[in-house]
Amino acid sequence: MNKWTSFDTRWVLSLFGTAVGAGILYLPIRAGGGGFWPVVVMCFLIFPLVFLSHRALSRFVAQANGSEKDITHAAEEYFGFKTSIFISILYFFAIFPICLAYCVGITNTFESFIYHQLLPLLDTNFANFINQAYISTDKGMVLLPFYRALLVFILVSIFMLIMLFSEEFITKVCEWLVYPLCFVLFVFSLYLIPQWNLSSLVNVPNFKDFIIVVWLTLPVLVFAFNHSPAISTFSLSVKRKYDDYDKKSSQILFNTSAMLLVFVMFFVFSSVLSLSPQELQMARVQNIPVLSYFANKLDNAFISYGGPLVAFLAISSSFFGHYFGAREGAYGIVRKCVKLSGKNPNLKFISISCTSLMYVIMLLVGYYNPSVLGFIENLGGPIIAAILFLMPIIAIYSVSKLKKFQNKALDGFVFIMGILTIVTVIYVF
Repeated sequence: MNKWTSFDTRWVLSLFGTAVGAGILYLPIRAGGGGFWPVVVMCFLIFPLVFLSHRALSRFVAQANGSEKDITHAAEEYFGFKTSIFISILYFFAIFPICLAYCVGITNTFESFIYHQLLPLLDTNFANFINQAYISTDKGMVLLPFYRALLVFILVSIFMLIMLFSEEFITKVCEWLVYPLCFVLFVFSLYLIPQWNLSSLVNVPNFKDFIIVVWLTLPVLVFAFNHSPAISTFSLSVKRKYDDYDKKSSQILFNTSAMLLVFVMFFVFSSVLSLSPQELQMARVQNIPVLSYFANKLDNAFISYGGPLVAFLAISSSFFGHYFGAREGAYGIVRKCVKLSGKNPNLKFISISCTSLMYVIMLLVGYYNPSVLGFIENLGGPIIAAILFLMPIIAIYSVSKLKKFQNKALDGFVFIMGILTIVTVIYVF
C-alpha cells in the first residue's frame, strides 16, 4: 500500500468535516432522552456500521468504468438507465434536505448568538437598535420576519459563493475549518466534565424502552456519522491518484470512522451527562443545536462563545460536503430526464438552472424555520440508510464485478441495520 500522504490527510479531514455538522449538534438531543447506557450501546453499533457501509458505497462508485463518472453514472451502468433515474432521485432526496436543515441550523445559531452573546457587548444605542429586531415567542427571542429573511439571505449566499470555487479549494476550506473544529469540540467536551451528573449512570431503562430508544435514535445516529455525500467525489479522486485505490480508500475511510467515533461520541457522552432529559427536550423545542443551548444556559465565557463557534464550524464544513452530493444528484436527475426525452442535455444550462433553484429553495426553508430534527428523523436519516446501507449491498450481490467484495456476515449486518433505520419512520408516524 502507498505511504500516507497529505492528500490522504486532506480527505480524512474533508470526510470528517462532511459528517460533523448538524448531526453531532442534534444527536445528544435525540440520544440523551434514554439516558447514558443506550448511548454506550450506540458506540458499539456505529463504528462497524459507518466504516463498512461507506466502504461499500465507495466500491460501488470506484468499480464503475472510468475515473470521472460519479454515483449516478455508476447506478446507470449497474442497474440500467430507468432504474438509475429512481436511484438519482433517491440520492438527491437523501442529501438535499440536509442542506436545507443546515440553512435552518446556521440561521438559528446566528440568531441565538446575536441576541444572547453579542448584544451585551454592543454600545447601548446599537444594542437597542438590534433588540428591536427581536420578538418574544414560546421558543424564546427570535428575529422579526424581515430581519430573519435578511440573515438567511446573507448566510446562504456566502455558502453558495464558496461553492463556486474548485473542488480542491473547497476541500482545503473544509480542512481549515476542521482543525479548529476538532480542537474546540474536544476542549468543549472536556470543559463540560465538571457539569456531569453521574446519578444518571444508575438510571437504566427497562429492556423494551432501552431497545426502542436505540432503535429510534438510529436515523440521527446514522446522520451524525454520515459522510456519503462526499464519497462519490472522494472515490473518484482516490481512483485518479492511486493504482491500488480500493486499499487506499479503505484505509482513509477506516481512519475517518475511527476519528468520528472518538470525537463525536465523547461529545455526546459529555452532553448527555451534563443536561437533563427535560433540558434536552427544551433544546429540541427551540430548534437550536445543543451547543447553543449550553451557551444560553451556562454563565461562562468559554461556553458562551465557544459553543456557537463550534456550531458554525461544524455546520459550515458539513454543508460543503453535502452540497457536493446534492448538486451531483440534481444534475444527474435532470440529465437523465432530458436523455429520456430523446434530447441531448445542455450541461451548462442544467448546472445554472439546478443551482439557482436549489439556492431559492434553501432561502425559503431557512426563512420558514422547520424542525431540524424532523428533517433528520423523518426524511434525511431513512433515505440515507437506503442509499448507504441497502443499495451497495444489493449491488454486491447482483452485479458481477462487485461480487468479489461479498462477505455475508458483514453485509447482513449492514443490510439489517439499514432496514431498521428506514422503518423508524413508520413508528414515528
